[in-house]
Amino acid sequence: MPLSYSLSLLNSLNSLKNPPLRERMIIDELRYQILRQFAFALTAEQDAAITVFARFLTDRHPQTVMILRGSAGTGKTSLAGAIVRTMVALRQKVMLLAPTGRAAKVFALNSGHAAFTIHRRIYRERAYSGIGGRFNLNDNLHQDTLFIIDEASMVSAGSGFTDGNSMFGSGNLLDDLVGFVYSGRNDRLLLIGDRAQLPPVGEEEAPALSGEVLEGYGLKVYECDLNEVLRQSSTSGILYNATVIRRMITHDEATQLPKIRFRGFADISMVPGGELIEALATSYTEVGQDETMVITRSNKRANIYNQGIRNAVLDREDELCTGDMLMIVKNNYSLTAPSRSGEERDSRAPSFLANGDRAKVLRVRNVRQLYGFRFADTWLQFPDYDDYELRATVILDTLTSEAPALTREQSERLFNGIMEDYADLPLKKDRMDKLRSDSHFNALQVKFGYAVTCHKAQGGQWAHIYLDQGYMTDDMLTPDYIHWLYTAFTRASEKLFLVNWPKTQTDGDVEAE
Repeated sequence: MPLSYSLSLLNSLNSLKNPPLRERMIIDELRYQILRQFAFALTAEQDAAITVFARFLTDRHPQTVMILRGSAGTGKTSLAGAIVRTMVALRQKVMLLAPTGRAAKVFALNSGHAAFTIHRRIYRERAYSGIGGRFNLNDNLHQDTLFIIDEASMVSAGSGFTDGNSMFGSGNLLDDLVGFVYSGRNDRLLLIGDRAQLPPVGEEEAPALSGEVLEGYGLKVYECDLNEVLRQSSTSGILYNATVIRRMITHDEATQLPKIRFRGFADISMVPGGELIEALATSYTEVGQDETMVITRSNKRANIYNQGIRNAVLDREDELCTGDMLMIVKNNYSLTAPSRSGEERDSRAPSFLANGDRAKVLRVRNVRQLYGFRFADTWLQFPDYDDYELRATVILDTLTSEAPALTREQSERLFNGIMEDYADLPLKKDRMDKLRSDSHFNALQVKFGYAVTCHKAQGGQWAHIYLDQGYMTDDMLTPDYIHWLYTAFTRASEKLFLVNWPKTQTDGDVEAE
């Protein structure tokens, strides 16, 4: 068998001399073990998915992969959790991965098993160039391991997190993921995701959820789709309306913006602009700042929200305060890199701090101006990495700028200014070593993290989501907008608040409350 189990029953079944009978009995046993993890009746689609998974797991082909696709409310998360718990109960090695720290955190909570970012597990730092890290594909030392990737719609077949260069491996995250997994002995891959969500930037669809794309790697592909929305959608306005929006994705003839139904649902409501401050304050009290998020259409709009929330809701006047939530807006490869002095590394530390990671400010000290920029020393806590704490210098200039991060011109100005400080060193290697450890060059580029774009929110979930789509008309309807709206709706786990939602986009049969 391709995977090794210590469960005595499966071992005894594996000893049967009739291969077809043995395979059927092992499939039945796996199905039974997974079914034990469910506390409710399965849908026909979930039952079929379990059978597909059992066949995938027992397939003798050395390179098999499974895709489990499912939209919001179809029980995909419950099924994935049951599979993980079953594998753990069978003492089967599993590795849970996700594209972002927030997605990994959500995956871990839903499955009851530790999860990590893909980049943390499949790459290792190779060299330092002065502008960013370089990461090679790591050696896969895992054996007989099932790798499960959640939020696989975010796995790009392009440059991914590379900032325009191939900083990670080949520059193709899907290529590297497949190469890493199948370089191990008897390892295989399960990809889980929702192809109705936003695809990776620059791509029309999610390549990691395409059977045709994966067959191109020479893999034997098992596929399964969950489409039936479970009964709880009748009481959930989030799931009901997300399902309506998702159906529009497959209907090219859609000419009107989706109309949202509010009446009869306790988890979705409209919030007029005049009531927004009070509503946000209530959410911060009820679920906390880390479980409340505003989603907007643009970085400019997110910036306006961030400033308004700090001033009007949190009553913060200082430029940066203890308790502020920040978001990393440019990958940083140095601050969490392994120390060359041999110091023990915190096991919670990510391999790098990615664009979109969030941090809470614990302390702010020593605000200063150097090289034409303003800096501050901070102590940060990362809630998506088990509250990992880090002392880091941040650039204050990016906090309120309309640009996503420092411009190329600003980055070059900072680089040249710092290199002048080390001009007395004759060897380039020595200058690069100094640059590598320079706190100002490695300073985090951050913005406030109370409001984000949908791309930054993708992969995460928050208890309360405030959604502002901005001005929209039927003439502005595009497939990208439908994907955007569906993704934003499904980020909310408890309540969804639609800010300044137009009455023209409410269900015509009932008047929104």
